[in-house]
Amino acid sequence: MISEILITIKPEDEKNFLLHKKIILSELKKNVEKIKSKQEQSEILNLKLADFEKDKIHLQFLKKSIDARHGKVKFHLRYKVFIGENPQETEKKSFQWKKADGKKSVLIVGSGPAGLFGALKLLESGIKPVILERGAQTSQRKIDIAKISTQNIVNEDSNYCFGEGGAGTFSDGKLYTRSSKRGDISEVLQIFHYFGADPKILTDAHPHIGTNKLPKIINNMREKIISLGGEIHFNTKVTDFILNNDNENSSGSSENFQISQNSQKTRILGANTKNVLTGEKKCFFADAVLLASGHSATDIYQILAKIAPESLEAKTFAAGVRVEHPRALIDKIQYHSNESENLGAAEYRLTTQVEERGVYSFCMCPGGFVVPSSSSQNEIVVNGMSAAQRNSQWSNAAIVVEIRPEDIPQEFVKQAENLGCKALSGLLFRTHLEQLAKQHGNQQSAPAQRLKDFLDNKKSLTLPNSSYTPGLNSSNLCEWLPDHISKRLQVGFRNFNQNMKGFICNDALLIAIETRTSTPVRILRSKESFESTAIKSLYPVGEGSGYSGGIVSSAMDGINACAKITEALKNRV
Repeated sequence: MISEILITIKPEDEKNFLLHKKIILSELKKNVEKIKSKQEQSEILNLKLADFEKDKIHLQFLKKSIDARHGKVKFHLRYKVFIGENPQETEKKSFQWKKADGKKSVLIVGSGPAGLFGALKLLESGIKPVILERGAQTSQRKIDIAKISTQNIVNEDSNYCFGEGGAGTFSDGKLYTRSSKRGDISEVLQIFHYFGADPKILTDAHPHIGTNKLPKIINNMREKIISLGGEIHFNTKVTDFILNNDNENSSGSSENFQISQNSQKTRILGANTKNVLTGEKKCFFADAVLLASGHSATDIYQILAKIAPESLEAKTFAAGVRVEHPRALIDKIQYHSNESENLGAAEYRLTTQVEERGVYSFCMCPGGFVVPSSSSQNEIVVNGMSAAQRNSQWSNAAIVVEIRPEDIPQEFVKQAENLGCKALSGLLFRTHLEQLAKQHGNQQSAPAQRLKDFLDNKKSLTLPNSSYTPGLNSSNLCEWLPDHISKRLQVGFRNFNQNMKGFICNDALLIAIETRTSTPVRILRSKESFESTAIKSLYPVGEGSGYSGGIVSSAMDGINACAKITEALKNRV
């Protein structure tokens, strides 16, 4: 007989397992009438605490969450209770990956979660994944990232956005998602666990790996893919796609290929690439292409705008700032107490509506750092991350404003139209905001302002200490952020302070600009097949294609798309 029981305890009783057992026994007997079998009801009513020691009752821990509402901190613990049975101990799940036979291959553009998890899905059927990654391996990528802070040098192909593992590798490793419609997300968590993640990610309500541990896990995934016959080419940037027109039976690159409105749909055959270190050019051919290039690969959108502008559409995105507080302050607000040592760094999630647009927190990093996420020397972009321990003295989150296509200033709409693809207007606007931040910063020192001064529309005379290592440049953000962003942010912060008293304070710091929460462009695809609506055998996935928002949802998108690719290749003559 198996039951699931949810118990609520005080934080100081988290490890008092005798108390847990007492509460579970009480809950079992309290709900015994829900069990139809009279015999089983009788068995439960006769259970005693000593039966745990006699192996009549076994517990398996499932989930833990913290509830800090109503001024009192509580832990909610969910257990699976086995009565008269031995539970199956939690072990690493085995996966049926096969050695690639080389008969079929798929090019994967990008080694982020969509690309890596997609590659593993292909290997379940022995299909060879060939990953093209413009950035470096994690070991070199760490060096390139350090140079942003120490030398103000941004390597445009190896940074927080580009490189092995994608943007998530060095920006937190959060595994929480509300995207349950994509399938069973436990598969993603089990794969991370298989490659070295702490088993806590299988039970925590908001699982988190940590940027200090995720690179090693990504390395293990890479070694597994290679050991099974897959290929990963680092420092290899896609410069063009190799296409074939079914109607004319001809092939070529986007430079000399034009789509006739009357022709049949174009098929992708592969990609032209350039090694960013040596300049060597190479062509890769495959049976299909998984496009998992990430939200910062603006050149990919430009390539598609040339060859198939109808494959792109403008979508809603967001822009705003990082707000950073002393961690102790956020802990006190959320836990309603100064005693938070055993609770871990507190999280928050904030959302409001201002003039028919959402203003909300994103990628909250308790006990974390604000990091430089520029992917070009002429821009400033910030993001947040936390180590596994979440033990820095700061906590931060993006606070952003929803920007719909109709909110884009007309100058950027016209620029996009002149380029032959109106869908690029949001991308052009995003670039403009990032370049504005650069103008009001100093090299990679980011424009910053105390939250109180932002609300009063005045430049900060001094700035508090910050985790942002490239440095800060005092700037009145109200003077250069567009009004439809800055004014909504001001109202949003005041609304948030009503729910989190003390959120607006003298030590609260705004750092600009946060623009990469999602892409402004969607690459259109079929809902059923995941294939591009304009180019055969091209499968756009992940954040960069506009279909996910985070590590887990991107990984699931890659898995689901590669399941469709596998099915299509089996049916292809």
